[in-house]
Amino acid sequence: MVSAVLRMMGNVSVSTLTRPKEILKETKKTIYSKPPRNKISAAQSFFVMSVFTVAMLTPAAWILHHLPEYRQRARQRPKT
Repeated sequence: MVSAVLRMMGNVSVSTLTRPKEILKETKKTIYSKPPRNKISAAQSFFVMSVFTVAMLTPAAWILHHLPEYRQRARQRPKT
């Protein structure tokens, strides 16, 4: 499988596949040292975090709330 991929790539040397110095230079170009344009207030941050928390915990709460019903359904069905 690997040999097939290398054959499709043609005459590409291993040194051209990994260039850590060039990758490092490119990542340095995308780092900005300026402050953000719009500051986020504490209220906005709290609202976003609370919405995220509710979105993550609602499915787990639903399952835990309905767990007794799921257990009863499993007991009622005959096992084959």
